[in-house]
Amino acid sequence: MKTEQNILIAFILNFTFSVFEFLGGIFTGSVAIISDAVHDIGDAASIGISYFLEKKSKKPADYIYTYGYARYSVIGGLITTIILLVGSGLVIYNAVSRIINPAEINYNGMIIFAVVGVCVNFCAAFFTREGSSINQKAVNLHMLEDVLGWLVVLVGAVIMRFTDFKIIDPIMSIIVSIFILINAVKNLKEIIDLFLEKVPKNIETQEIKEHIRKIDGVLDVHHIHIWSLDGENNLATMHIVSDFEPYKIKDKIRTELSEHNIGHITIEIETSKEHCHEKQCQAKFKTHIGHNHNH
Repeated sequence: MKTEQNILIAFILNFTFSVFEFLGGIFTGSVAIISDAVHDIGDAASIGISYFLEKKSKKPADYIYTYGYARYSVIGGLITTIILLVGSGLVIYNAVSRIINPAEINYNGMIIFAVVGVCVNFCAAFFTREGSSINQKAVNLHMLEDVLGWLVVLVGAVIMRFTDFKIIDPIMSIIVSIFILINAVKNLKEIIDLFLEKVPKNIETQEIKEHIRKIDGVLDVHHIHIWSLDGENNLATMHIVSDFEPYKIKDKIRTELSEHNIGHITIEIETSKEHCHEKQCQAKFKTHIGHNHNH
C-alpha cells in the first residue's frame, strides 16, 4: 500500500510540474527546460501506468494467476525504464542540436524555474526513495533524474548569467542524461533477468545445495530451480533424496531456505531406492548417491 501511495504522489507532483515547466521552457527559451518538460510528461504518463500496475500486483493468487499478480509491478518498471531510455536519448539529441545552433536564453527565468523544479522533484524523489520493488526503483530513478536535471539547469543558468557561455546548458544536460542512461540500462537488465527467470542476485545455487546436503537425513539434492517473481518474492523447487521422515526433512529445508530469503518452496522427496525421471538429473543422481554411500 505504501509503495502505491508513493508512486501516486510522484505522479501528481510530476504531472503538475511538467505542465508548469513546459510553459517555463517556452518563456525562457531554454532547451534544457523544454526537453525536460516533454520528458516529464512522458514520465508522468509512465508513472501513472506504474501506479495502476503496482496496485494490481498486490492482488492475491487465483485460479488464473496461480503465482499471484506480482509481475504486473515488474511490467510497470519495464514501461517506466523504456520511457526513461527514450526520453534521455531525446534530451541528448536536442542538446547536441543546441550546441551546434546556440539560442538566446532568459537566464533569470531559468533560475526561478530551476529552484522550483529542484524543490518539487526533490519531494517526489524523497517519497519514492525507500521502495524495494523494481517498479518503485524505476520511478525513483525518474525522480532522481529530474532533481539532477534541475540542479544542472540551476547551475548552468547561474554560470550563463555571469559568463554568457550559452553551451553550458546543453553540455550539462548531456552529462546528466548519460548518467541516467547508465542506471536505466542497469534497471532494464534486472528486469530482463526476472523475465528470463535467472537466479536472484545475492543467492548462490551451489551454496544453497551445499547447505541443504549438510542437513541431517538429506542424502542428495538435485533438480533445483530458484527464481523470483518481482525481485522481492523468491521461489524454489527441488528434489530431495532422503530415507527419513519427509515432514521433518521439509521443515529443516524450509528453515534453511528462509535464511536465504526464499519463501515459496516446492519439495519432492525421493528415497535412495528411487531414480529421478528427469534426464538432466539421472547422471548427477547416481554420482551423488554413490558418493554419499561411500561415506
